[in-house]
Amino acid sequence: MDSDKTFKKELLALAIPIGLQNLLTVLIGASDALMLGRLTQDSVSAVSLANQISFVMMLFCGAVVGGGGTLLAQYWGKGDKNMVKNLFAMMVKWVAAIEIVFFVLTIFFPDRLMLIFTPDAKLISIGSSYLQIVGFSYLFLGISQCYFVVMKLEGKATKSVTISVIALVADMVIDFFLIYGIAGAPKLGANGSAVSTVFVEFLALAYCVYESFKKDNIHFGFHHIRWNDRVIIRDYLKVTLPILGSSLAWGLSISMHSFMMGHLGTDATAAASIAGVALEMVTCVCKGISAGAAIMIGKVLGQGLYDKAKEYGKRFCHLSFKVGGVHAILLAMLGPFMVKFFVLSHQAKLYLVYMLLFAALYVIAYSINTIVVCGIFQAGGDTIYDMKSVFFATWCFAIPLSLAGLFIFKWNVMIVYIIMCSDEIVKIPFVYPRYKKYLWVNKLTRD
Repeated sequence: MDSDKTFKKELLALAIPIGLQNLLTVLIGASDALMLGRLTQDSVSAVSLANQISFVMMLFCGAVVGGGGTLLAQYWGKGDKNMVKNLFAMMVKWVAAIEIVFFVLTIFFPDRLMLIFTPDAKLISIGSSYLQIVGFSYLFLGISQCYFVVMKLEGKATKSVTISVIALVADMVIDFFLIYGIAGAPKLGANGSAVSTVFVEFLALAYCVYESFKKDNIHFGFHHIRWNDRVIIRDYLKVTLPILGSSLAWGLSISMHSFMMGHLGTDATAAASIAGVALEMVTCVCKGISAGAAIMIGKVLGQGLYDKAKEYGKRFCHLSFKVGGVHAILLAMLGPFMVKFFVLSHQAKLYLVYMLLFAALYVIAYSINTIVVCGIFQAGGDTIYDMKSVFFATWCFAIPLSLAGLFIFKWNVMIVYIIMCSDEIVKIPFVYPRYKKYLWVNKLTRD
């Protein structure tokens, strides 16, 4: 009973703050789109396309942070705080290197980057100007994520929520003044959104660094930055590269989804976009639990407590089904509100209703895969499975079949949409057999 209470207490201390942080991140993006939507349609479109650059950058940074987080959790569980600082410093170095590359591209080649996504001269002009400003935020964005990982390990995940709340409020206030030119402020339009993004990302990183230097908190020094160990780096890459492969495969699939929806018409595109926002908001719960699973199981694996890790894995496995059911209920509650709130054509509203009904089934599979594959498996370094499952379910099944349905067989919108989003459902029969092999029960730390 005591162990059960300890498990629930630790999970809630991690899952709720992480889930809230994810939700706040979604709300920041939504508030930007809402305010720009009151300006011009071109501003919304240009900024949406320009932000694909930061999306791609975060796929790389997310893989580095994910792989680093796995090793950090295990060394933290082992009690090796010096190695935690070494890995923390290395994670920041690698992320900073990625950010600098994307920063240089946005500052010196913004028009060429925009040309990748659109031939429209007006959108390129707005987006290029936006990129040259928002590119400065790239220098802070990924590094903040490194600090958030350490905060979660320290049991101070609520700090990341505090930072996200401050960022959301600051972003909305600055957007309001600079986008519209309120109270004598310059009317910068889309560039106003870029300025606010730079400010809030700098503020978030500054807050993280400030918190890290408080008593008993983890921070690194110059000797940790200079640290280099080929064996540990090899361990890091072994975990990180499959995560990167999975992230890139998933990221490209999102681009393909947009491509296919664009060919299905504006009604389908609008409905799919709104359904995507609903899913993003609802799945914050399972993402928080998945991150909690990776940290909690990683810590006990680092201590060599394999039976306890298996027990934790079993509990999270059972929990994933329950969370999927909760997500389906949340979608059922959120769906009618979204259908009424957005100004859509009759056909688009019909599409949205059907998409949300399918999403209730999809989200159950998504919850199971996210918690088990990205939480339990990743805790023990079994990241290769995620890469393989994304590749086969998405690129060998969902994407080619939906493309064939769209361009060859001329299937209707909902059939194409369901097949396009069926990758998570296709993965389900293979997850539990992989879990029972216990290939994720690995101690990754070294003496």
